[in-house]
Amino acid sequence: MKVNKNTLYAALFLLCVAVPYLNNYELTFAIWTLATALSLRKSYNKHLLYQLFFFSSILVIATISAFFHDFKGYDFIRDFTYIVKPILGLLVGYQLARTHLVNPIKTLIVSGFYLAIIHLVLVVGTILFVGFRDIHLLRFYAGYFSDFEIYALVLLWFSNKFQIEFTRQQKGVMLVLLLASTFFYLSRINFIQAGILFLALKGFFTLNKRLIVVVATGIVLVVGGYFALLAYNPIRNGKGADAFLYKIKVIPEEAFKTRVDASDWKDFNDNYRSVENILTVKQMGNSGTPTLLFGKGLGSRVDLKQEVELDGTKMKYISIVHNGYMTTFLKSGLLGVILLISSILVLRKAQVIGESYKMYNRLLIGTVLFLFLSYWVFLGFYFKADTKSIILGLILACYDRIVLNQQPKSL
Repeated sequence: MKVNKNTLYAALFLLCVAVPYLNNYELTFAIWTLATALSLRKSYNKHLLYQLFFFSSILVIATISAFFHDFKGYDFIRDFTYIVKPILGLLVGYQLARTHLVNPIKTLIVSGFYLAIIHLVLVVGTILFVGFRDIHLLRFYAGYFSDFEIYALVLLWFSNKFQIEFTRQQKGVMLVLLLASTFFYLSRINFIQAGILFLALKGFFTLNKRLIVVVATGIVLVVGGYFALLAYNPIRNGKGADAFLYKIKVIPEEAFKTRVDASDWKDFNDNYRSVENILTVKQMGNSGTPTLLFGKGLGSRVDLKQEVELDGTKMKYISIVHNGYMTTFLKSGLLGVILLISSILVLRKAQVIGESYKMYNRLLIGTVLFLFLSYWVFLGFYFKADTKSIILGLILACYDRIVLNQQPKSL
């Protein structure tokens, strides 16, 4: 039986977005590198080249800075593979979508649907053996979040706007399963991501009266809801929904707290991400002006001052912190952070005027807004399990495909 090339490349795309969920970065790195090599092109979108320039510059600065500081060979190589990850993801997404996929957006949606099925199987298995009352165990065994499935869910909802055809029954089944999968991740950031992308694709992020009303209403609802949550006062390590509500309650402190009592176990654990940020800034500040500007380089680490259990291992020194801006600051200094922020801001210029591009422009704006948050909360493109760099590469390829389809055919 002959298998067409599109099916093979669609399977390769699914493999690239699925493998990060195995939490084996060596395997992810190998498959993404192979996929990049198998789909190389002679020409690239200029906006993709801008992205490659920014992330390559961060990598070069971090590599050079490393030789002015002490580092271990293993740490250097590991950091190199982490920092090069956005470059590989952008290339994989762009190259596969630009030439090898018949309908990139549809392939994204279907891939997300398959991932949702796998997640729900894990959820059912966990509930059968562990139960549903312990949210922490459910997320530990079934998965913590999935940015990719959120993209699939929102794009499926707007599939008709992208001229993607599903039967009513197909769309209904896919929506139900993707919604169920999203719910069982119980991820704060995924719920926020879904809201941002949905509003973006509805056109609410174009500056007008409607945007002002939506933002004002959103602020009132968020503030009001948060005060109601404070009044309810969910407890730490509560059962069922209380555990999730407690995580929402501590969001402001967890992200922005500048003083944490390291001797207080509860304060330290509830605000651990703030601890990472505080220690990173302090230790960088104590290392001199050149380090502030150019970072400590690949192989650099943050001293947590005490052992902390991360990914099942007790660690005192960490090379990657949860905050993407802080990780970039550690590796390539303030210059690296400026380059990282610039890589997001410059994406606005990738938009194209025209009805054919309207939904892609909205999708790009939603992605830009979410990236600012994603880098702060969970490393953005640099997170080991992240696939948004592939999605961004795919979006940029879709612009090229529209241009190509609109060119008059020669006789």
